[in-house]
Amino acid sequence: MKKKIEHLKDHFIICGYGRMGSIIAKELLANNIPVVVIEKNKSSIPDNNEEIIFLEGDATKDETLKSAGIEKAKGLITVLSNDAENLYVVLSARGLNPKLFIVARSTEKGAEIKLKRAGADKAVSPYLIGGLRIAHTVLRPTVVDFLEFATRSEHLEIQIEEIEVSPHSRLIGKTIGQSGIGKEIGAIIVGIKRADGRMKFNPTSQTIIKENDILIVLGEIDKLSLLENIARG
Repeated sequence: MKKKIEHLKDHFIICGYGRMGSIIAKELLANNIPVVVIEKNKSSIPDNNEEIIFLEGDATKDETLKSAGIEKAKGLITVLSNDAENLYVVLSARGLNPKLFIVARSTEKGAEIKLKRAGADKAVSPYLIGGLRIAHTVLRPTVVDFLEFATRSEHLEIQIEEIEVSPHSRLIGKTIGQSGIGKEIGAIIVGIKRADGRMKFNPTSQTIIKENDILIVLGEIDKLSLLENIARG
């Protein structure tokens, strides 16, 4: 296990392998992202699993995070059972790797603010998201069906993906119409996140693509892969 972790780079660390952690791990693996799971309850670790590297230990401790290769990791997701433990993990992880992308689960009201202050890039409340999804299933069932279809990894026909425009891409300086993304590639840009964080929804054909833009694109997998290669330059 230690040798496997030593050879990892740009992997994700998942703290907690309950119902939520197992779903997250499955989704990341489906997208070819290497995963290390930290779980202190031995009975929660499956006996036969060759795809995931499991590390038995306490994720709130620095030595455990170091054993999971946090210095070389790309991101960390903490979904432990209570906000205090998740907060502690975020503090430790941010101190060990300032460049790490950290997502933390929040349970209590107001915990999102504390988790972000501690260093989390995103704080997610499963109860809030679950409640909104149920309400939207009643109010807008077709919209929910479409979003679920386009965002789950097992649905390979069509996906929503985010693609970053590198400084060397030939897309820079062109309008969406000039880029050929729609006519030639057959993908649809539904939004653009600018380098300064501003979000532009439903951009027109005259919208100019800029360096370090993140394109939110809808399309078939092979077409999205083609666009990703062009965006990289």
